[in-house]
Amino acid sequence: MQCWGLTDAGCVRAQNQDVFKIEQLDKNSVLCIVCDGMGGAKAGNVASALAVDVFVEEVRNAWNSGLEQVQIEQMLQQALKQANFAIFDQAKQFEEYSGMGTTLVAALIKGEEVTVINVGDSRTYAVSDSGIRRITIDHSLVEVMVQRGELTPEEAKTYPGKNYITRAVGTESMVEGDIYHVDSPKGSYLLLCTDGLTNTVDDQEILFEVVHGVKKQECCQHLLDIAKGRGAPDNVTSVLVQL
Repeated sequence: MQCWGLTDAGCVRAQNQDVFKIEQLDKNSVLCIVCDGMGGAKAGNVASALAVDVFVEEVRNAWNSGLEQVQIEQMLQQALKQANFAIFDQAKQFEEYSGMGTTLVAALIKGEEVTVINVGDSRTYAVSDSGIRRITIDHSLVEVMVQRGELTPEEAKTYPGKNYITRAVGTESMVEGDIYHVDSPKGSYLLLCTDGLTNTVDDQEILFEVVHGVKKQECCQHLLDIAKGRGAPDNVTSVLVQL
């Protein structure tokens, strides 16, 4: 298993409010996390950084190689709960942080078992020679409208309210993440990313770069280059895992 990650402010934003981390838990287990902060010039950056730090620390402290699958799910939800509390508490204490929050998507890879937790519209994809599949479902207005048949996926990309998310970490006193289990055949890939990538680079382009790129360690840079070539109006972050 190998992991690579990259984050960039993009072409328009002065500050990068995306944060990612790749944490080796033991020789067969890795935690990858991506957060996209929101809430003003300083607050978004604080929220995403705090979420990553607290979430990773909670998982690290709880980690036990003998954990059953259901315990992993509970551990991820607990780590999310603690990250949510930390952000919500800071937002209550400091006026300049009021209303801050962040998306969060994390994948815990333990041998051949992959467990994903998601809040917001940052995504996890499963990628292999046979194609690309979005694992997570966005907590967003446009996702709801697509599910209802009110928008097509193509229309959702340009819909004025596409950046409105319906669930975030830190904006309410409690939050629950969606849990997904991913089939992870050896040689396949996971891609975690923020909407700064998926709003500018489509799924088939991601598939091509991941599967057919010459050097996997350069894949995240190639995806960033495509996004920046199209103006990259938002921060861009991706984490690639070769299973």
